Amino acid sequence: MNYTEQVMDHFMNPRNVGEIENASGVGTVGNAKCGDIMKIYIKVEDNVITDVKFKTFGCGAAIATSSKATEMVKGMTIDEALTVTNKMVAEALGGLPPVKIHCSVLAEEALHAAIQDYKDKLARGEDPDATPSVEPEEIQYV
Repeated sequence: MNYTEQVMDHFMNPRNVGEIENASGVGTVGNAKCGDIMKIYIKVEDNVITDVKFKTFGCGAAIATSSKATEMVKGMTIDEALTVTNKMVAEALGGLPPVKIHCSVLAEEALHAAIQDYKDKLARGEDPDATPSVEPEEIQYV
């Protein structure tokens, strides 16, 4: 399988790896049975994503797309970050093999889930930075 130089760089030297304690929002997507799980943490201040981290269990393309997506949204407003699509992530990496496009979809979904988690906390009147995020039940860790 041929990967671009950008994909290999983000796989070998991923940016923003880790987790954020008291994250404003956390999004987890994937399925341990198929092999790829992504978790994205965001810190939001004045409606701007000031920090973003990820933890990914999966192939090189999954790690690369997580890394690139976090790099892209840092400094964006929530609304700007919601416009980031899997196609934008894949293009920013110089493209992905067709069988790996699902990795960029997971990156988009994890990011959007983290933003939704943040918005849900606000809607409930909670302090997003003080309320632990709730893991979705459909994620099965093995």
